Amino acid sequence: MRAPTRTPGQTPGSGPTRYTTSKDVTRPAEVVGLRLSDCDLPKPPEYVVSLVKGFRQPEPRWGTLTLRDTRPVSGKQWTDSGERHDRRGLKAREAKADRPVPIPPVLVAILRAHLAEFGTAKDGRVFGNERGDVVGTSTYWRVWEETRPYALPPDRSDSPLAGRPYDLRHACITRWLNAGVPIAEVARRVGNSPEVIHRRYHGCVDGHEESASIKIALALTVEGD
Repeated sequence: MRAPTRTPGQTPGSGPTRYTTSKDVTRPAEVVGLRLSDCDLPKPPEYVVSLVKGFRQPEPRWGTLTLRDTRPVSGKQWTDSGERHDRRGLKAREAKADRPVPIPPVLVAILRAHLAEFGTAKDGRVFGNERGDVVGTSTYWRVWEETRPYALPPDRSDSPLAGRPYDLRHACITRWLNAGVPIAEVARRVGNSPEVIHRRYHGCVDGHEESASIKIALALTVEGD
């Protein structure tokens, strides 16, 4: 899916927030709590001069987001700080555990552009609303509903397809599995166990029997069996 990076009146952090979820399977509550100090966003490589090939640009580097906190909506009456968004550790992890997640160059570029235009929130988070506070759930839900018609064909925009921002995470996991990324590595990056990934996404995992058989046959041929 592709949609405009920003629509009129859109909160600064709401557009890149959904891109981050779709490109590296972070949960929305993890994205809104992300701090600049937890981001490794390499600069684009400079052009180099070669006497043989002329001007060329090296391949851009991957970055890393080190996830440490989540900021779920709990309500002011349920948080110690009196804020609407609670401060918690990562889901299904020990309190101070973190989760490094590699991000592709396209997401590195999007985040660098966002930071260059808007800077960080007042407490150093990458994404903030117009007041510098945490981007609310209702904000990116509203933006999602506004941009879906741009991203989907007319006959799909009224369907349940990608009906929620969280569906971007499911779509990314499915894409990785279909690309042949091992289940254990997918599980590590998304913060689930391999058992959970296999149970929830067995539909695409089970579709690789033929390619697996080819790989096994090739290995047996190399070994002389």
